[in-house]
Amino acid sequence: MELQDFYMGRAFDIYRHFGVHAEWGGFRFRIWAPAARRVTVTGACNGWNESELYREGSSGIFSAVLPAAYGQLYKYRIYTPDGGVTEHCDPCGFAMELRPGACSVIVNPDGYQFHDDQWMARRSAAPDRPLNIYEVHLGSWRRKPDGSWYRYDEIAGPLIDYALQNGYTHIEFLPLSEHPFDGSWGYQNTGFFAPTSRYGNPDQLKELVDRCHQAGLGVLMDFVPVHFAVDSYGLRTLDGTSLYEYPHRDVGESEWGSLNFIHSRREVACFLQSAAHYWLEEFHFDGLRMDAVSRLIYWQGDPARGENGAALAFLRNMNRGLKALHPTALLIAEDSTTYSGTTRPVEEGGLGFDYKWDLGWMHDTLSFFQTGPAYRTENYHRLTFSMLYFYNERHLLPLSHDEVVHGKAAVLQKMAGYLPDKLPQARCLYLYMMMHPGKKLSFMGNELGQLREWSEERQLDWELLENPAHRQLQDYLAILWGIYRQEEALHRDSERESFCWLDCAQETRCIYALQRKSGQRRLQAVLNLSDQLQENYLLCGPELRPGKVLLHTDWIRFGGRTAEGSEPLSWSRTGESWQLKLTLPPFSGILIQADT
Repeated sequence: MELQDFYMGRAFDIYRHFGVHAEWGGFRFRIWAPAARRVTVTGACNGWNESELYREGSSGIFSAVLPAAYGQLYKYRIYTPDGGVTEHCDPCGFAMELRPGACSVIVNPDGYQFHDDQWMARRSAAPDRPLNIYEVHLGSWRRKPDGSWYRYDEIAGPLIDYALQNGYTHIEFLPLSEHPFDGSWGYQNTGFFAPTSRYGNPDQLKELVDRCHQAGLGVLMDFVPVHFAVDSYGLRTLDGTSLYEYPHRDVGESEWGSLNFIHSRREVACFLQSAAHYWLEEFHFDGLRMDAVSRLIYWQGDPARGENGAALAFLRNMNRGLKALHPTALLIAEDSTTYSGTTRPVEEGGLGFDYKWDLGWMHDTLSFFQTGPAYRTENYHRLTFSMLYFYNERHLLPLSHDEVVHGKAAVLQKMAGYLPDKLPQARCLYLYMMMHPGKKLSFMGNELGQLREWSEERQLDWELLENPAHRQLQDYLAILWGIYRQEEALHRDSERESFCWLDCAQETRCIYALQRKSGQRRLQAVLNLSDQLQENYLLCGPELRPGKVLLHTDWIRFGGRTAEGSEPLSWSRTGESWQLKLTLPPFSGILIQADT
């Protein structure tokens, strides 16, 4: 790192300069604390006494070489301008002890050797590739029989096997950077360069990523560039001043009770963009999903307050730099606003993300399925509205952790009616999701048909799979996502000609028909989202092509009543157009692979 780049906001590798690194004579401890009167380090290396760090000229940086060893704990004591003394973990520390401990740990950042050269060489962020993400909170996916967490390397085997068997292309982890409060799920950090010690050490996390790659599975991680934890040993008033945060409470505190980064400070920008680069470079993550991007676009995420120009400039600079360093990595925005250009390249005036979560689609879709069948006619176009704006950005369709907490109910619970009606509606929901343009994301447990909200305090309800109905839902989704992975027509989301509505004017009958295509390859789906048997439904049009039934949500093996091969449908031709007549049971859908 060049110091000039750090002060000008251009550095993406500050972790190579700051933190603790082995060098001749011992280990170099280095921290940026410009307002501090004095900085010392205390830890196992000096018997928990204080060793002085020395100011490097007028740079605001303090450092010293001390005798130390890998695995030792340490923290900084910072003497503040007001005469006080505070203790802090290392802002650029590579590991921390398990909470409630607050010390950093000296580790070797180069201790693991990756074996994923082939994966990294062929990795691509191309928009015509399949992207089906299994969103995971690592501490509550599975737990050991005694209730404790699995280590990163211990959970690798079963998690990889499960993700592949169920048709996913990528795993996305909720934030794995160190955080003090389990209930923040990792979104309020104290260690932006430190993998949480809950599940092991940095090398064990690298092994997890490496093994995913060797198995053909991508790995993404949530990254939090907006705010940080308020704990006194973290970044808060690090040198006795508002160094990383805004000095004014009205913009300095977030709605979550955390502190907002001051993105206009160039050194803070370097801290954040270096952390993003760190996870991609040192851990080989295949991309980052950036949390709460709306709070970077607008002050406190509120369009009425206006655009946050400094944060937008930071975001553009970071994304442009990350793409230059990692052109095949995915950058995904969790952005709830209608801001234009989120997924446009920075050079064209955009923010430079590859994809944006389509939270409008998520809200409209779940709201529709929560609506009782008697009221769906008047809400019919909640499921068609998204295509009016879809091509404005490159979108990802999320059924994420945010939708199964805080009284919102699990996805299966959201379906209208009682359980016998919820299960077939859920099968229809996922068929609609697969056919709708956009990459896919589903939170762990959705595929099990969880009947309670998710909690970080316990593992998923795996015992549900002892119930045939839940096992059938899981099997159905594995087949559905297997089709998604195989069918090129479902991957070309940005091409307008790849999608069309075959029929979206059946408000009374609550029937939808849609098509995806690539070249001569076509997939056609018809959905009956009413609670009535729809007999002799007639579908025709120039885009329609005859074909074979690839999947029916009402097949007996999925928990329905239709025997495979007995689907009541017939094809006929009228001039240049084909015509399909079929009957659909309540809450059911059919997927047809057109003849080529």
